[in-house]
Amino acid sequence: MLSSMDFLLVIITLVFFIYGIYKRTRLWQIGKPEDRSDHRKERFRTLWREGILQVKILKERLPGLMHLFLFWGFLIPLVIIVLLNLRLDLYLPRWLAAIISIILDLCGLAALIGIFIAFYRRFVQKLEQLDRQAEDAIVLGLLFLIVLSGLSVEGLRMSIASAATGIWSPIGWLIGMVLRVFGGENTQAMIHQIMRRIHLFAVLGFVASLPYLKLRHIFTSPLNIYFSSFKPKGELSSLDLENIEEAVSFGVANIEDFTWKQLLDLDACTKCGRCQVVCPAYLSEKPLSPKKLILDLKKHWLERGKELLSESGNGKAAAEMPESEIIEKVISEDTLWACTTCRACMEQCPVMIEHIQKVVDLRRYLVLMLSQFPKEVQLVLKNLTNNFNPWGIGFSSRGDWAEGLDVKTFSSEDDSEILYFVGCAGAFDDRYKKVAQSFVKILNAAGIKFGILGPEEKCCGDSARRIGEEYLFQTLAQENIATFQQLNVKKIVTTCPHGYNTLKHEYPKFNGNFEVIHAVELIADLLKQGRITLKRDFQQSIVLHDSCYLGRYNNIYEQPREIIQNISGATLLEMEKNQDKSFCCGAGGGRMWFEETLGKRINNMRVEQALETKPNAVGVSCPFCLTMFEDGIKDSGVQETVKTYDLIEIVAWLLEDEK
Repeated sequence: MLSSMDFLLVIITLVFFIYGIYKRTRLWQIGKPEDRSDHRKERFRTLWREGILQVKILKERLPGLMHLFLFWGFLIPLVIIVLLNLRLDLYLPRWLAAIISIILDLCGLAALIGIFIAFYRRFVQKLEQLDRQAEDAIVLGLLFLIVLSGLSVEGLRMSIASAATGIWSPIGWLIGMVLRVFGGENTQAMIHQIMRRIHLFAVLGFVASLPYLKLRHIFTSPLNIYFSSFKPKGELSSLDLENIEEAVSFGVANIEDFTWKQLLDLDACTKCGRCQVVCPAYLSEKPLSPKKLILDLKKHWLERGKELLSESGNGKAAAEMPESEIIEKVISEDTLWACTTCRACMEQCPVMIEHIQKVVDLRRYLVLMLSQFPKEVQLVLKNLTNNFNPWGIGFSSRGDWAEGLDVKTFSSEDDSEILYFVGCAGAFDDRYKKVAQSFVKILNAAGIKFGILGPEEKCCGDSARRIGEEYLFQTLAQENIATFQQLNVKKIVTTCPHGYNTLKHEYPKFNGNFEVIHAVELIADLLKQGRITLKRDFQQSIVLHDSCYLGRYNNIYEQPREIIQNISGATLLEMEKNQDKSFCCGAGGGRMWFEETLGKRINNMRVEQALETKPNAVGVSCPFCLTMFEDGIKDSGVQETVKTYDLIEIVAWLLEDEK
């Protein structure tokens, strides 16, 4: 039981803890409102899976086990000690007390192992992704002191009592045996009291410091996991452009323009660096590290937040600031434009930080308010505005790719069951026109009644939205949706993952609710149902590249593999970075239209990863990936021996009889 003095210390500790939490939540509240109260059951399930069981953390074996040992090594003893101080031990049978004793010992051992692993990775291995600051050493030292003093108290207690329970407390018993060298029972009793006070003060210091040191993530991370987004992965937030004349600003210029949840994101970061080690921009030596982006924003938030709270009692500035306090002063434009929005950072983040929305919000301010963007983007946006495609080719020729094929224009009056949304690449890119034509052959072979929009189709708006031109995106989306609704479209198939993601996940926000499928999903089903038959062999090894917007954004991993496995003679090869760990081709986030002038070329890095498998062919399912791989293979000088195909092309070719 706690003495009255100890109880007073606990109260003082809790006061420091609660005050620290209060000050922290006030800083979150300088952000704009955002409703994250939906899906409560699912939120608790996610908190249990990721916050308690730590499923995502364990994807990386050693650091995952380290965190698991630390988490459970401290949580279980904390619960047990609280219960024991309520004198529940008076009602425990001896066998249960023995089990609790060994559990406490094992937890202490696990915590020590976790501390040593953390110290080794940070200060011996000196991993680039991890910080090595004084705070890190202090935290690890404090945790070590808590565990060691706790085990010492247990060992001395058994030694003084001459308790023959070493089998139930082996670690404590061993420490007690070591401490016997310091003297007899009286000396041990004195050391026991000293160690007990050290343990108590260390624990209270730990609790009191939680809101002020790095370990605050013990509560900010679970909160962030609970309030994580339950929108589709591929859906960005929408700007209200209805009252455009009344709006002061679009996008994020200053830290208070972020929402409270986006600020909680900053506070939840554990600095583990998992986002950084998978980021293609960082690995290709561009000025973007997802970790640094979050930490730089956090530093600015803490500085600016204190100013805002002192300026206004409700946490808002007294007057609007005319210029951005973030762009160039905290985050450079090159950093923002380096992001491919591949989602690798978010997929790996164990506390579910949402990096991409922040990048896009800052881009929106650059584009919509300052008209600042790379010069090549200016032409792309102009082409999208005038001719509804990035190439700027006259929109009246959008259906010319289908000349000579059995393709009709979709009409609400005919019996078409599906709309083929061709996309800009299928309509205008000479290389990808072949993929669109191949897909038509597959649809006809399966007896599927379909139609296209021809000149009535406009760009889906993916690139415009991720570049930050939200107004142009919404214009394109609303015009496409109006066309779909006028023609009574119910089901849409796309060959482009970016179009698929946009139509499926972003159009519903604008009353565009349609069933949307990707070509590889449809082809995999057609093969299963026997509606198409492959008549040839394809005696080649195919290394598969997972497109970011097909894979990480929409969890379509198995269907492309099923297609290859259905091809007689083909051998499926896998790169080391595959499925949810796939490496971006470099064209997402609007970067298809950028010149890559900084660092290494991302597509060349991905091609090198593919060539390590020694393939005959590279299989992709995205027009951007097709372009980036073909360019990278040419740069590697192996274009004569390694070909790049969209899987649709291979399937269409294999439908034909051998000649």
